Parts: sequence; C-alpha cells; structure tokens
Amino acid sequence: MRFADYAKIYVTAGNGGSGMSHFRREKYVPKGGPDGGDGGRGGSVILIGNVQLNTLLDLRYRKYVKADHGKDGHTSRKTGKDGKNEILEVPLGTVVYDADTKERLGEITEDEQKLVVAEGGQGGLGNWHFKSSTNQSPTHAQEGKPGEERAIELELKLIADVGLVGFPNAGKSTLLSALSEARPKVADYPFTTLEPNLGVVTFSDYRSFVMADIPGIIEDAHEGKGLGIQFLRHIERNNLLLFMVGCDEDINEQYNALLHELREYRGDLLDKPRILAITKLDLVEGFELEEPVQLDDDEVEIIEISSATGHNIDELKEKIWEKLQTIGDHEPS
Repeated sequence: MRFADYAKIYVTAGNGGSGMSHFRREKYVPKGGPDGGDGGRGGSVILIGNVQLNTLLDLRYRKYVKADHGKDGHTSRKTGKDGKNEILEVPLGTVVYDADTKERLGEITEDEQKLVVAEGGQGGLGNWHFKSSTNQSPTHAQEGKPGEERAIELELKLIADVGLVGFPNAGKSTLLSALSEARPKVADYPFTTLEPNLGVVTFSDYRSFVMADIPGIIEDAHEGKGLGIQFLRHIERNNLLLFMVGCDEDINEQYNALLHELREYRGDLLDKPRILAITKLDLVEGFELEEPVQLDDDEVEIIEISSATGHNIDELKEKIWEKLQTIGDHEPS
C-alpha cells in the first residue's frame, strides 16, 4: 500500500427538506386545519477514526464528497426522511483544517472518534407550526436550510512513541528492521526511505512500544529543501526522539545540525525527551570510539550501537523503555 499523509477534498452537506403547506381534508373532519409536516434534516459529512488505517490514500482520489438532501415534509404532520450522512474513515493522527481560512477544525486520535466537517441543513417547519388564534389557516411553510460546504485539508501525523531523527544514511531504517518486524528499504545511498515507516518493538515479557522511521532530513529542510519538510510534521506526534548519527561523521556537528532543523521548523519539538544513538559501531575496531563523544547538549543520553551486529541493541531498547516510563503511559500526544 502506498503512503499518503495529505489530502484536500471538497465536502458538501445535504440541504434540509422543505416543510409542507397542507390542510387536512377528510370526509368527516370539516375544517381539519393545517397538517403540513416538517422537512427532514440534510445529511452531514463526518470523519470517523479507524485504527486499521495508516494512510490517506483513498481520500487523495476522492475530491468531491456530497451527503444526501433531506426529504420534504408530508401530510398528516409527517416529517420528511433525513438525508443520509456521508462517513469518511481516516487513520488516527489525522488533523483537519479549513482549506480557505486555515482554521483548525479538529483531529482524530481515537478509534471510532467522530468529527463533523460539514453540517447538514435543518429541515423547514410545516405550516401546522404557524397556526395561532389569529391565524387559523396558515399557508406559510419554511424552506429547508442549506447544508455547509467547504474545502478541507487533511494532514496525517503519525502517532508513535519513538521517532527516529537523522540525516540520510544514518541507519534509521536498519535499526527499525533490527528492532521490529517492519521491513523498510535499506541501501547504501541517500533517500532510500521515501515515506514514513512504523514498527512495533516488542520484549519477551510482552512490553512494547511503537517506533516511526521519519524520512531523512537534510540541512535547510525547514526551508523546503529535500524531503524533510514534508515529513517533519510526523515528529510532532512522537513522545521521544531518538537522534541517530553515524560514527564516521562529525558527531557534534551532525547532532547540532539536526537540532537546528527541528528548532527552525517548530521550536517546541526540542522540549521532547531525546536520546542520541551513535550508529555503525561495526566500522570501528573493538566497537569503541577512539575518543568519548563531547556534546554541547548535556541533557541528551548517548548510546553507541551497531544495528548490523546487534551491538548494544538490547541496551538501547531498555533505555528507550525506561525513558518512556518517565514521560508517562507513553500515549503519544
């Protein structure tokens, strides 16, 4: 299945049915009076969360969505049938905006959670509502109200406990495949990962957490360069950030460059707890760096690993788990 994290669609709710103007006419009921029924309510366009979904791909190809109109009122004060709602299933982590005003309409974070994005029009009142002591035979009935119509933008921000942050070829995909059953593409050239990947990391005692491999950031990604800017939004929904820098790079320089990209995109991302994994330790003799890593950031925990050989992989899992427990119940927010 292809991954899609953005969609723009035009939604139109149904109009309410018109109320009826009618007078009761029966053989043995003279002057039966007004009995025109109310119009039915127009159908609404509603988003509903589905935990089984992980992409907005279906909605990318469905540009126009219309709900049914409400039916007009009937005689004998019978209300017209309501229009059928149009239900759109979306993955958890979907944020909805008005495409024109950029107003944030809401987000879907739970299974079966509902969000009305276009409200159906109210049905009009039948003429029997307008009977009074001074107007025994009202002929007036209301027309139905029009349904809401708007263009909406949907953005999917992956919900995961841990987000992998690093430049291309830092070893993110290799680590994800080593820790979970996910099988992202792995190669020795940049940008092998062109879409986010999710993997569930499990322990033998049934503990688990969800890890997201975010496609590689490059310098000035926050300005729209490379692939990073279109996937940086996914980092927002991760509770813990696992920075990854290869041991064959200038570690301090690379780490600070990653911090800079996140800071320029959205400063509060740096409020999230973080761990730095020095990767590819199999490239150095004895799996040990010649000199200890010296960082300007004294808050980050550092661990040296090799995904290819499994060096310190179990230790990394435990470190991540312990860090998540300090955050809380590691429910992504």
